Amino acid sequence: MNRALRYATVGVVAVALLAGGSAAAFAEPAQLHAPSPVVATAPAAAQLTAKASATTVAPWQEFRISGAAKGIAAGSKVTVQQKQGAKWVALPAQAPVNASGTYAVRVKLGIKGVNQLRIGAGSTVSPVVSVTVR
Repeated sequence: MNRALRYATVGVVAVALLAGGSAAAFAEPAQLHAPSPVVATAPAAAQLTAKASATTVAPWQEFRISGAAKGIAAGSKVTVQQKQGAKWVALPAQAPVNASGTYAVRVKLGIKGVNQLRIGAGSTVSPVVSVTVR
């Protein structure tokens, strides 16, 4: 076999291997499998849970609100929000989400009566937690 023919044969085999393997390169079209469709999934929606360590406190007595933060990056800040009238107001109580996806915020309230609180991180908010200040 002359050298030119060997180089041509090696070239054809190399191209066939690069094109998808020797079996696929020489297979009939009926034997080839169509690629499976790629299905895009939406990222999981962020969720926050909240639980107060006490349901009744004295004015300015410290308590904690803790919970889990799913779909929120570790190190992100969560903020306590209080319902005042018809709107939610952010309080100066914040805490970071830790690496295990949980948080705990220290809170002190001075407004007597039932206070409705929730935790917020961006546009994600937790269910409402009620704490009564006597």
